[in-house]
Amino acid sequence: MKEKETTTPTLSRKTILLMAVVTGVIVANLNFIQPIENLIATDFGLAKSVVGALAMVTQLGYAFGLLLIVPLGDIFDRYHLIQFMMVLSIGSLLLAFWAPNAGVFAVATTLVGITSVAPQIIIPYAGYLAPSLQRGKVLGIVLSGLLTGILLSRSFSGLLGSIMPWQDIYLIAAGIDLIFLIIVHAYLPHDARGHQELRYWPVIQTLPRLFARQRALRGAAINGFCMFGMSNVLWSTLAFYLATQYHLGSNVAGLLGLLGIAGVLAAPWIGNLVDQRSPRLTVGLSMVFSGVAFVIFWLIGFWLVGLIVGIVLLDLGTQFSQVSNQAIVQSLNRKESSRNNSVFMFSYFLGGSLGTLSATWAWSHAGWTGVCGVALAFLILALVSHWVLGEPESIHQDAA
Repeated sequence: MKEKETTTPTLSRKTILLMAVVTGVIVANLNFIQPIENLIATDFGLAKSVVGALAMVTQLGYAFGLLLIVPLGDIFDRYHLIQFMMVLSIGSLLLAFWAPNAGVFAVATTLVGITSVAPQIIIPYAGYLAPSLQRGKVLGIVLSGLLTGILLSRSFSGLLGSIMPWQDIYLIAAGIDLIFLIIVHAYLPHDARGHQELRYWPVIQTLPRLFARQRALRGAAINGFCMFGMSNVLWSTLAFYLATQYHLGSNVAGLLGLLGIAGVLAAPWIGNLVDQRSPRLTVGLSMVFSGVAFVIFWLIGFWLVGLIVGIVLLDLGTQFSQVSNQAIVQSLNRKESSRNNSVFMFSYFLGGSLGTLSATWAWSHAGWTGVCGVALAFLILALVSHWVLGEPESIHQDAA
């Protein structure tokens, strides 16, 4: 059917909170592997570079899920689509729990990535429902849920990995996701649009055209690629660095993930700053924070205080980038919101997977200095994009 002309449901505080929490719970699935890479390597008898590749395929699977599944949000009722993807995600987590060898686990973790895309259907849905002048604030709150899920997943995984078999982490996660599936079914607003008169392949074929046509989308996609790549450069090698430099285990890697709470607390404020000032300013700040973080990692990362300060700054930089770019993307054509988000997030997690792969390779060949050098390459690309493509001065416009 065609999009209904009826007014969309009011986006209440409870609805925004529900979207934020569910987004965080589901996105957590992608990051369980990072603090327990050493445990997986030991259990399956794998080299560290191979385990790094397993973490990479999780994110690469997520990137292709974003590219091929998230655009369905412009075709199907998002209320039902979100729940369907949650069911598939639960099945993938159970497969990861059961996996008897590295080959099956590789398949399972790839499927975890592909099926855990419901947050990127929820985010454009929140942007669709939010009033134009509050879009940055609403997205900031929902994205704070996303970052909280990423942070707590590392702590959850790292701490549990130190006291129980790492496989149990995936079983517990499946149970938590099942509980939230029931809550979503009961309380998430129904999609007033219903199903659209669009076909899948023609919609997928529009993605390159959307990227080529919209300068703001290109800028957001490249900046997201670089900033999330820089974030994963750290988090994909931190467990190795802690074990080598400090002789510390997965529990400490998980606890250090909690330092990103500064980014969570800052997200609504960042959203307001985007609304009231300019996304160009906040994207610039994202590069400053992330760049300074890696200077600190390189110069004084061998002291724990340097590592802590750097992690706080890096997570702030990642959050500045994510909130700013999501606000830019969701200020574009409302009827194309899921596809625009798909293009942006595909680039975002493609950068994350490349950051993971290149950082683990650099760690194996050049140690911590090599890891920081990879981050510098991402930062240079981000700066070039910032100077050449730029960002809009304002997102205060009603999406078409």
